Amino acid sequence: MDADPRLAKVRKLLAKAEGASTPEEAESYNTKAAELIAKWGIDAAMAAVTEPTRDKITDRKIVLDQPYARDKADLLWAITNPLRIKAVMLTGKGYDARGRSKNTYTMHLFGFASDMERAEVLFTSLLLQAHTDLYRQEIPYGEDRDAYRRSWLVGFSSAVSRRLWAAERKAQDEASDAAPGVALVLVDRKTLAERAMNDYYPRLSHSRRSLTGSGAGSGYQAGQRANLGGTGLGRRSAGAIR
Repeated sequence: MDADPRLAKVRKLLAKAEGASTPEEAESYNTKAAELIAKWGIDAAMAAVTEPTRDKITDRKIVLDQPYARDKADLLWAITNPLRIKAVMLTGKGYDARGRSKNTYTMHLFGFASDMERAEVLFTSLLLQAHTDLYRQEIPYGEDRDAYRRSWLVGFSSAVSRRLWAAERKAQDEASDAAPGVALVLVDRKTLAERAMNDYYPRLSHSRRSLTGSGAGSGYQAGQRANLGGTGLGRRSAGAIR
């Protein structure tokens, strides 16, 4: 059984989406699931105002597995940013099972415990959905396979991020009608998460990447269709997904 009753509601919505007869019907259920997850975050934030010990700032490291670990990190950032979680990508060098050198990517997250739970729920599901759709894509003739897939994942992450921002804004606007102090509470939580990150990493550097593949448009469309949640909510470790 789900520890939080809201997870059970999300599961029911997504089950209806999976059984929908049309894409439009499925999208309506998926959107409702995203809105419920956003409201879950608002409720937790306001409850912590009167009982701070129930929801504290924490940090968590998630190791991203190859292949496309760098792109999985981008998806995780696209999810955590709307949820008021600050993320730092750590890079390094490691070795695979055959002893070959490989790049390693770990995301260090800073935020409130309830937001961390929401983020992991979403990341677990969306990473599985992205993986399923990605390997169904037909690579355009003459284009590098990995370049296309990386650009596809960028498009997918972009669409997911836009949808989550929209759901969070809607939930905040609706909650503010009943409790005008909601916006200030959420800003404060975001500030505290950022402070925790800066205390741990006082000298952060920023990097940009350039991609050449043509899959961003197709990936974006897949991200718009993706369930913002999934029937496997909370059942797998996000760091262990390949």
